[in-house]
Amino acid sequence: MGIFKENPFGHILFLKKWLIRILGLITHQRYKQFNKLQIEGSEIIRNLPDRNVLFVSNHQTYFADVVAMFHVFNASLKGRDDNIKNIGYLWNPKLNFYYVAAKETMGKSLLTKVLAYAGSISIERTWRADGQDVNRQVKFSDISNIGIALDDGWVITFPQGTTKPWKPIRKGTAHIIKRYKPIVVPVVIDGFRRSFDKKGLYIKKKGILQSMQIKEPLQIDYDNESIEQVIEKLEYAIEQHPSFLHVIPESELAAYEADHQKRRYSHKEKS
Repeated sequence: MGIFKENPFGHILFLKKWLIRILGLITHQRYKQFNKLQIEGSEIIRNLPDRNVLFVSNHQTYFADVVAMFHVFNASLKGRDDNIKNIGYLWNPKLNFYYVAAKETMGKSLLTKVLAYAGSISIERTWRADGQDVNRQVKFSDISNIGIALDDGWVITFPQGTTKPWKPIRKGTAHIIKRYKPIVVPVVIDGFRRSFDKKGLYIKKKGILQSMQIKEPLQIDYDNESIEQVIEKLEYAIEQHPSFLHVIPESELAAYEADHQKRRYSHKEKS
C-alpha cells in the first residue's frame, strides 16, 4: 500500500490505519477490563464479502457502540471466536470500513474530527439539528456517499437515528437498501447505555456486562418488497419492533426512560 494512497473520500489510508491502531489501543480496555463485552456471531463476519455489506444496529451511545464494532469485526476477521483478546488484530485493520453519523456531531471537536477521519460518513439529519426538531429535505449527496462507501467496503448504520430505544426506523435506511442492494447484517447491542455516558467517551460505571449479537444476513427481496416491509424486517432484526415492548417488564422500561431522561438533562447542563 502506497503511503499516500487514498480511499474514495480522500482519506489517506496510511494515516487512517494509524488512527485506528491508536484509538483501538486506547479503547480496548473499555470492553475487556473495565467492563466485559460478550460477543456472539464472529463466524458470520468471516463469511461476508469484502464489499457491499450494510450493518444495521440499535444505538445506545454516540461513539462507544461503533468503536466496539471496529474491535469485534477486526478481531473476527483475524480468527478470534467471540472475543477481542490480543489487540494485535488491529495491526492490519480493515480500512474499507465506514459508519454513518450526524454531520453536526462529527464536527464539534478535534476528537470527533479524528473519529470522523477513521471512517465516518457524515450526513445531515432531516429530522433533528442542534437538539431541535427540524423538517428538511434529504441531501442526495449524503445518499450517494453511503453508496460510494458500500461500493468500497462495509458500512455501519443506526437506522433509528437516535440513542433512545423503541424509536421508529427511518425510511432512508430502507431506501438505501432497495437502491444499493447490500447484504444486510443485523447487530443487537446492550449494556453500553449503562456503562458509558451519552457520547460514549467516558466510562460511567464499571463492571457492566455489555453484549453484541451479530445475526445472519436478512433475506430481502430488493425489487418486490415495499419500504414498509423492509422497515418491519429491520425493526424485528434489531429487536426494536413495538411488539418487543409487550414482553419487557414495566420496571425495565421505566429504568430505560429514567436513565434516558437523566442523560438528556445532564447533556443539556454540559452544553
